Amino acid sequence: MADASLSLSYRRYALGLLLAVNLLNYIDRQVLFAVFPLIKIDLAISDTALGFLGSAFMFSYMLIAPLFGWLGDRWSRVKLAAGGLVVWSVATALAGFAPGYRTLLAARATVGVGEASFGTVSPGLIADFFDRERRGRVLSWFYLAIPVGSALGYLLGGILGERLGWHAAFLMVGLPGLALAIPIALLRTPPRGGEDAPHLESAGPGKALSPAEGYRTFIKNRSFVFNTIAMATMTFAIGGLAQWIPSFLYRTHAVSVEKGNTLFGAATVLAGILGTLIGGWLGDRWQKRTPKGYLLVSGWGFLAGTPFAAWALLAQDLKVCIAAIFVAEFFLFLNTGPLNTVIINVTHPAIRAMAFAVNIFFIHALGDAISPSILGWLSDHWGLRNALLSTPLVMALAGIFCFVCGRYIEEDMKRAEVEPS
Repeated sequence: MADASLSLSYRRYALGLLLAVNLLNYIDRQVLFAVFPLIKIDLAISDTALGFLGSAFMFSYMLIAPLFGWLGDRWSRVKLAAGGLVVWSVATALAGFAPGYRTLLAARATVGVGEASFGTVSPGLIADFFDRERRGRVLSWFYLAIPVGSALGYLLGGILGERLGWHAAFLMVGLPGLALAIPIALLRTPPRGGEDAPHLESAGPGKALSPAEGYRTFIKNRSFVFNTIAMATMTFAIGGLAQWIPSFLYRTHAVSVEKGNTLFGAATVLAGILGTLIGGWLGDRWQKRTPKGYLLVSGWGFLAGTPFAAWALLAQDLKVCIAAIFVAEFFLFLNTGPLNTVIINVTHPAIRAMAFAVNIFFIHALGDAISPSILGWLSDHWGLRNALLSTPLVMALAGIFCFVCGRYIEEDMKRAEVEPS
């Protein structure tokens, strides 16, 4: 039940609980890539087939997201989040019993269905708990799950996979999520829209929009479109690198699966925590000076991280490679809170879950749903290092789209305050 007088301590509890679930979200998502080398050897498959394991997750994730986005604006968001958690946790654990490639592929596709439910409703839910001036920082805390959860996925996958086998890695990281399903389902929430809730009273037609009408509204929102394109190009590059870097370290620098994932995970968690929190803080500060604040932080972060990403791939020394990865990830993670906050700020509260559903669909359809397979195909033909060197240029494009988005942000923010379309 919605409660407009939730205490600050309860709001912080809600943030912590949703952060914990998001942490498991990324652990279960990334553990696959940690055990890529082990799966390739065990199942004797090509890099193209290996990459498609990651793409299958993303295909189901993005295809089902629009449905959950529509439901999220009309039904209980905490029940959708809890149900999604159960589905992806069980599917991850079942991957531990997969006897072959097809069953493993089916399990990973099902993980995408569960995570789509949580991913579409959780950012708007988080935003409703806190005031507008703190959204960048609050969402940065929530999205700390990306670097920390990803790093834990690499670390746990590498350690468990090498010592107990890749089947055991999936089983052991999947089961803990079931323990948080009930607390999420029982979570008390503020009114839909948070401090923007009064606008919903004067914009009732927003709730009456059909799915087709609701989704068409985003095409007219130029800030939403260019922000989504920026996130899609970023997701193509970073998603592909995240899936293939452990294999790159294993093949190019001749380190074990456990060591490679430990080094990459350590660099990711440290750079991710610093970059995500500093990005949220900088975004909120710059946003007070200009409506383009969040976009400026993200755009310059992408451009600054691009040369370091290229350096990491070209470095011959392992230490230099890991150091460059750390710097690149620090700058790239600056965008996490700001770009997601932009989505909230340029969309009406009545259709925010739908907004995240559309965003999820396109950033993955144009991003990491296709990049693992594309990079795998390029790797089969030209080698893994040459394949990965295509990604820094795409990162730079993400920065350019952030600056283009800034041309329309002020107008679209004003429109979002008064109308859902």
